[in-house]
Amino acid sequence: MTDRRAFFQDTIGRLLQKAVQRAEQRVAPKRWFRPPGAAPEVAFVAACTRCGDCIDVCPVHAILKTPANGGGFAAGTPYIDPAIRACIACADMPCAAACETGALTVPEDVNGRGIWADVRMGVLELDPLRCITFQGAACGVCARACPIGEAALALDERGQPVLKPEGCVGCGVCVTACVTSPSSLKLRLA
Repeated sequence: MTDRRAFFQDTIGRLLQKAVQRAEQRVAPKRWFRPPGAAPEVAFVAACTRCGDCIDVCPVHAILKTPANGGGFAAGTPYIDPAIRACIACADMPCAAACETGALTVPEDVNGRGIWADVRMGVLELDPLRCITFQGAACGVCARACPIGEAALALDERGQPVLKPEGCVGCGVCVTACVTSPSSLKLRLA
């Protein structure tokens, strides 16, 4: 009986996951980097009133409005383009605190790990062929710029970047700080 129940739960779970993915593709044909504390995309787009409060309180003006052209139902919602201006991982997350609809929420500090512990706005990737430390030059700008610190991005004994996905919040500060052009680091959507 348990195997049968597990089979149905697994099957229904996969069907629901596919339904959510299809709904996301219809609601927002293009994916965007959302501010920290964002609800899943469909819920985010549904809850966001496009008021701009999160945009107004961002201390570095990293939050932009999704353009009407190509934004689909997501037009006018807040997003971050880490290639232009990165989120600086503010200690108190004012953008999420300013949201009154629940589209953005300040995560709870679970077990004293901090509100950023489970935030993943994007996934960081490193191109070692582009990074100058892999060609013998000293650098380390990315690691020094990281607002999360060694929990997200460290340097090994050779001075080369070591990405730590379990600690990286995907803010993009290291991407914009990188001295290579284009950056040796890039973010992809989580």
